[in-house]
Amino acid sequence: MSSIITQITPELIQESVTYQQYRNLINDLLAQGKTTGQQQNAALIEYTRMNVRRMERWDKTAIVSSELQHKVSLIDAPQTWLVLTEAWCGDAAQSIPFMVKVARYSPLVAIRFILRGEHPDIMDAYLTNGGRSIPKLIALNEDLVELFTWGPRPQVLQQQYLAYRKDPKGISKQQFIESIHLWYARDKNATIDAEFLTLIE
Repeated sequence: MSSIITQITPELIQESVTYQQYRNLINDLLAQGKTTGQQQNAALIEYTRMNVRRMERWDKTAIVSSELQHKVSLIDAPQTWLVLTEAWCGDAAQSIPFMVKVARYSPLVAIRFILRGEHPDIMDAYLTNGGRSIPKLIALNEDLVELFTWGPRPQVLQQQYLAYRKDPKGISKQQFIESIHLWYARDKNATIDAEFLTLIE
């Protein structure tokens, strides 16, 4: 397990929001024809609408394995799981509801959310291959020392993503995105479940 002093402060944790507050924010923005972040366009707003449907579906159907439930229940000291995200991010919509369900198996785990665009300093401390990829979960102990991180997507998908960026092989970006979401639907969070089992040691 890593033991890294972060630049995350108690004030930042205080400013972060719960899952319900995050969902309410998204709904409020959509009602105004907006999404999170400075960039506003029809495509991002439509992605956000689709992501709300994805989160609603996973809120109802995501299942945490009994092994992971047990592992989380054994956590014996308070932790904060801070997630960098944005409403328009498809990977975030596919994985965040599962993270939330995992956290619920321990009264000592608080899962909180901040927006990437509002916290570039934190995002830049957690780059993936030099990019500001989200979602990014940062698990912290009471002293805000990093315990582990996860994201922006399951490792098998990350490898597919990197391979696609290197050589698209004639597959359009839209086709690739659709294949990613199909993978999430078929996997039913099993891969994320297995990765969290390894991380929570």
